[in-house]
Amino acid sequence: MAAPETVDVIVLGAGPAGENAAQYAVEGTDLTALLVEGELLGGECSYYACMPSKALLRPIEVAATAAHLPGVSTPELERDALLARRDDWVSHYDDSGQASWAADAGLEVVRGHGRLSGDREVTVETAGGPRVVRARHAVVLATGSEPVIPEQYSAALPWGSRDATGVVEVPDRLVIVGGGVVACEAAVWMAALGSQVTLLVRDDRLLARVEPFAADLVRRGLEAQGVDVRLGVEIASCERASPSDTGLGRVHGGPVTVGTSDGDMVADEILVAVGRRPRLGDIGLDAVGLTVDDVRAGDVPDWLWLVGDASGEAPLTHWGKYRARVLGPQIAARAAGRPEPQPPEDVPVPQVVFTDPQVGAVGLTEEEARSAYDDVVVAEVPWTGAAGAALLRDDALGGAKLVVDRGSGRVVGATFVGPEAGEQVHAATIAITGRVPVWLLRHAVPSYPTASELWLRLLEALPAELRTP
Repeated sequence: MAAPETVDVIVLGAGPAGENAAQYAVEGTDLTALLVEGELLGGECSYYACMPSKALLRPIEVAATAAHLPGVSTPELERDALLARRDDWVSHYDDSGQASWAADAGLEVVRGHGRLSGDREVTVETAGGPRVVRARHAVVLATGSEPVIPEQYSAALPWGSRDATGVVEVPDRLVIVGGGVVACEAAVWMAALGSQVTLLVRDDRLLARVEPFAADLVRRGLEAQGVDVRLGVEIASCERASPSDTGLGRVHGGPVTVGTSDGDMVADEILVAVGRRPRLGDIGLDAVGLTVDDVRAGDVPDWLWLVGDASGEAPLTHWGKYRARVLGPQIAARAAGRPEPQPPEDVPVPQVVFTDPQVGAVGLTEEEARSAYDDVVVAEVPWTGAAGAALLRDDALGGAKLVVDRGSGRVVGATFVGPEAGEQVHAATIAITGRVPVWLLRHAVPSYPTASELWLRLLEALPAELRTP
């Protein structure tokens, strides 16, 4: 058998995190990197998650804004045009543009399923047969995540998140199981496309990881859009008449009967959106003496790195890309025998939920902060507390909240809920990352009349002693 090929860095998974890890590992160096991908280059985000969902949601948001502004004729949503826009944004599931980017970045791509087959060694099952490659310095697992589908639903062939973003056949009646980001955002676009949506949530609230007031405003927004939101519901059974795998985004057979603690219901399709888990199975961990539990605990050899959803950290594209931008230079430094650059401590994770109203949040919630700090101060204002925010949409539903550590006088968490609220969160991310005290933030003057004046209202709502050095 021929000796394995050798490169400096092998990355399993060519989604955003994997692409960035490879790019930043070789950038400005003479290192070589190999990207291994068994599906589309660009990963889940580009074709089945972030891009298609936001392509669908933005026109819906614009139409809703117009409906809340006098003097504007409310535009009608055209289903076919909406789905065509989605198809354009996912490049009609063609990854040639990503392949061109990889080539321009000096990255070699191997298409096929890759598995660890020894220390620093990967075997890729390609169309032309197995290809064995060994890394001189590092193997990066950027294999993403996969949806969790509990066994009770499997026989009914439920929709997963890919079906929802890739919707082709819009069901008249849709049941969505789950109360997280995927469930809430999908409820918005599926209702706008014409489905009668019922959202079944086991917990007593939506969006368990955001501030309670934000979750309540999202629930009210969904209900205003015609979504039947049912909280505290347990599901006992799920059966489908004549289940059939009819293809991505198409109704998978006959009607679905869902037995719940709130009674039985019948729908044309069911979307199960109860969470995702790192995709760590079938990647050869056992070949290097590892288990999934070892990897989750960080008990891995020094040549093996994890990034993105596979790492178990926040399953957000921007976070995975950030961690990859940190990891790449660390690999390069270690290969060159230099000290590895280290990121700041406690970098906050921002997130935007593209519902109506939007939620933008970063850092700690009030509850989390009270567990982490001795003395916490909170400021809350309505969305319409700033003229620029109120101008975005008449009768705007929303609010804003700052969480401050009194001891340091610094912001440790922020939540914005309202029209285009996601555009407010980066300022909070900068404030937290930069450890900027509240008294100094008061000298960052917001333009009038813009929604950023919410910052002024929030700072004014804090105790006077925090507003002076």
